[in-house]
Amino acid sequence: MSSGGSRIALITGASQGLGLETARALARQGMSVIVTGRSPEKLATAKADLDKDGTIFTHELDVADQASVDRLFAWLKTEFGRLDVLVNNAGRIYPDLPGRITELPASTVLDAINNNSMSAYRMIQQALPMMNDAGHGRIVNLSSGLGALSDMGGGTVAYRITKTAMNAITRIASNEARGDVKINSVCPGWVRTNMGGASAPRSLEQGIGGIVWAATLPASGPNGGFFRDGKPIDW
Repeated sequence: MSSGGSRIALITGASQGLGLETARALARQGMSVIVTGRSPEKLATAKADLDKDGTIFTHELDVADQASVDRLFAWLKTEFGRLDVLVNNAGRIYPDLPGRITELPASTVLDAINNNSMSAYRMIQQALPMMNDAGHGRIVNLSSGLGALSDMGGGTVAYRITKTAMNAITRIASNEARGDVKINSVCPGWVRTNMGGASAPRSLEQGIGGIVWAATLPASGPNGGFFRDGKPIDW
């Protein structure tokens, strides 16, 4: 297996939606893209869809399982020896009705944090040392305006908490970035995906714009920020 001289990008939860379209966009820019997800069948379908756009690899990954993350990085280091771009996209909306903190079971919130926030934590723990050693890398953490403390409201309790935690991970990890390594949070907005639903106001193309921007920042680009469509937003 070889990627030639192209940069290596890895996207979690990339068999559909924002992850899939981000993979397509990065492949079209000449990167070798590793598409990950839990379902072998969905990964095969995604690869068949993306192969025309560039060099695509797939690997099974459950971001909520440390052993699965360990297996992925052992494979990555053996096959490629480096990682240039990591997009922490995997996550989901948790059914949290009633959407009140006084009624939602703590177990639901803990499960959401493990899947939506600690997933990025696990990935960064292994990706960041590789990037720091290489002196270059981009990590994009998919967040949401629902996690911004500056505009925090009620409802969607579990999801809000996980995205606030994601932003904290971004801020902390960005302070450990060395050389030309940049780690940022991106809010794609409310996008028409299986998660966002058909009534969402933003298209996939609009949603991935800010993700691709953060994944391809120049050396002069920001580190440790929160952005939508390439523009800073409040934490």
